[in-house]
Amino acid sequence: MIIPVFIPHLGCPHTCIFCNQRTISGQAETGLAAARAQIEQYLHYSKGQTSNQIAFYGGSFTALPLDYQQQLLEIAQEYIQAGQAGSVRLSTRPDAITPTIVAQLQKYQVETVELGVQSLDEKVLRLAERGHGAACVYSAVELLRQAKLQVGLQLMVGLPGQDGVSLADTKEQVCYLAPDIVRIYPVLVIKGTRLSQMYQEGNYIPLSLEEAVAASYELYEQFNRYGIQVIRMGLQADGELCSEGNIVAGPFHPSFGELVFSYGYRQKVNRYIEQLPAGVESIIIEYPPKEESKLRGMHKSNLRYWQEHYPVKIILRRSTTFALKMV
Repeated sequence: MIIPVFIPHLGCPHTCIFCNQRTISGQAETGLAAARAQIEQYLHYSKGQTSNQIAFYGGSFTALPLDYQQQLLEIAQEYIQAGQAGSVRLSTRPDAITPTIVAQLQKYQVETVELGVQSLDEKVLRLAERGHGAACVYSAVELLRQAKLQVGLQLMVGLPGQDGVSLADTKEQVCYLAPDIVRIYPVLVIKGTRLSQMYQEGNYIPLSLEEAVAASYELYEQFNRYGIQVIRMGLQADGELCSEGNIVAGPFHPSFGELVFSYGYRQKVNRYIEQLPAGVESIIIEYPPKEESKLRGMHKSNLRYWQEHYPVKIILRRSTTFALKMV
């Protein structure tokens, strides 16, 4: 189990145009006592065991002063030594990875480092006011690889200046970097951000939900082919983020990942039907039972789409694997 410890905006030398970490994380308190309290809260409701992983999220962990990083890691170490957790993961900026920092992470049993990359397009990074370029992402990944740490990349779809060409280029670069894991987030317009101001002024138009789903699936499909595990799509729908007025605009959905997988099934079936020889009147879709809701689509949206767009009868049949067959 992941034990999340949110350190909102701590360590960040920049405020990106889309970022309001206290709203996104729902955690306003910072500091060592708050970190310990979050761990204790999770352990109160779940079993302490070595399969647990303490995860520092929200800020840029390795941009913190080195001694403060050490103090946080020592708190995690107490729980590891007590057998209530087995390792640590953290998120940070790619320009806050150095040999000295990596050596300290190794010392304190950090297993996974997720880099907030967002894009590998220089123009997009500049417009997002990230404060770094793509080159430092390559350097950071190399340092982490040399230390035999698991590497994660966090990406965003719908950033200002990001078009299909930009997204495709980022996708190819990520495949070249070959991270162990990836998260994909659609850009939301959050209250109190520079992006919110741009939106109100008419200088930014967020993706629609359908556009964000399609863009996310394009990334997911390619990463899946390259053996890169996508561990999350869409922001966690916690109480703070979903409080009235916090999300000003943008493609938010509490089951965003489910929508992406459902869209993927739709695309696969569409391609199959469109390549059928003339005269085929029915097809069978075989699927694992656990995939049924994704295949049918939310509120049976996929089934309705196929009925409305194709003159082919769809027969659903539970099986052990997904397959498409002509009748």
